[in-house]
Amino acid sequence: MDFTSLYNHHEREVFAAVMETAPQFAEIHRDPELLADVACVALNRLPPRYIRHAVDYSFYLTEQERLDVDAAIKEAVGYAFNFVQARSVLRAKR
Repeated sequence: MDFTSLYNHHEREVFAAVMETAPQFAEIHRDPELLADVACVALNRLPPRYIRHAVDYSFYLTEQERLDVDAAIKEAVGYAFNFVQARSVLRAKR
């Protein structure tokens, strides 16, 4: 059995949201390691939604569910940027 077609639907959405939000965080947006940290923090705040095909996931969601998922991703990414930024400041003070 080949499971390589399975992935967490939120990954692509979170990665796109991280890249879209990054310019607002000058200290983070130039550091690929910190951007990866942001993505990890955001993904850990969201429930996993494993799928094989994006169309399958979207087909079964209502419009309200899509809006709720988008809002949850936006909130998780915002939280993650603030979290990573605060940790970076603390680390720099040591």
